[in-house]
Amino acid sequence: MNKYLREDIPSPCYVLDEALLRNNLELMKRVQEESGASIILALKGYSMWSAFPLIKQYLKGCTASSVWEAKLAADKFGSEVHAYAPAYKAEDIEQLLPIVNHISFNSITQWEAYSEQAQAAGVSVGLRVNPEHQEADTELYDPSAPGSRLGVRASELENVALDNVEGLHVHNLCECDSFALERTLAAVESKFGDLLHQVKWLNLGGGHLMTRKGYDVDHLIGQLKRLKATYDLEIILEPGSAVAWQTGPLVCEVVDIVENQGAIALLDISATAHMPDVLEMPYRPHIEGAGLPADKPYRYRLGGNSCLAGDVIGEYSFDEPLKPGDRLVFADMMHYTMVKTTFFNGVQHPDIGILREDGRFEVVRHFTYEDFSARLS
Repeated sequence: MNKYLREDIPSPCYVLDEALLRNNLELMKRVQEESGASIILALKGYSMWSAFPLIKQYLKGCTASSVWEAKLAADKFGSEVHAYAPAYKAEDIEQLLPIVNHISFNSITQWEAYSEQAQAAGVSVGLRVNPEHQEADTELYDPSAPGSRLGVRASELENVALDNVEGLHVHNLCECDSFALERTLAAVESKFGDLLHQVKWLNLGGGHLMTRKGYDVDHLIGQLKRLKATYDLEIILEPGSAVAWQTGPLVCEVVDIVENQGAIALLDISATAHMPDVLEMPYRPHIEGAGLPADKPYRYRLGGNSCLAGDVIGEYSFDEPLKPGDRLVFADMMHYTMVKTTFFNGVQHPDIGILREDGRFEVVRHFTYEDFSARLS
């Protein structure tokens, strides 16, 4: 029997498999030990803070994309906090400086406005740079696409004295391999090599999918060691997806079957509300035991339970006919799902649970009407 279909796991529910998370963290421990680099958790990709007690045994801190994420890191993780956002208001800076260790600015104007204040507070100042080198497959997630608002280009730094800049921040990847990193580093070194000899640290952002099967971890370690030796830098990586990659599913239930140019199974989850990247990227999530539309004898289009006409997950086939009450297990639903969910339509929000390493299952968050009503006023 599928371990995620046990009776004590409710539907719908995000299920973190603690043993799988530890496996990922063990790999990251090896990368840190052999390369000398530091790995911190990107909360934008995975901020399930009930898992922080395990994660902080391995990783050195968190990176935050907002004041609220920084507060979550300081409150729930309790170690180093690094911050970057496209733009800060003065009140953001006032809240961030007491709780962050590093802060990276996205533009020369932001750096000029706030860097002295940050330095006076004992916070290490960084500048995000744009190597203008593209590796991401999806334009929505490509920080170096033409016209990008993210990062300073080399041409903007001519005749600018970056006296108090202690680090550079480069985020150019999205679920990429180590060879994409190698190509990106070549672009960074070509455009910003002089600065690399001046600063103390280089933050290589996220997108390093080192926990994916087939990723060349040895090549990654080699690139990081070379970089560290060449420029005498502290190297920082801040993966989000890689931490939670393949660490647990979203369990759901078939509620009804309708017919319209084929069978449509209506589920107790929503693509738009509970796994929006299915529509945004878009991509076809894997369902354990299901196949492509023509693989198995019983074919269904799977639809969500919101009123959005396009709330459709995709077409799948099954060995047996689906019926109301059947459970489906959507694999790999920990990263960039819970952080992007909404209460759209007021549909029941999935519980969050942890399958512990000793086999116990624990619901760590159950959402109620009060959570929905508290969102607005």
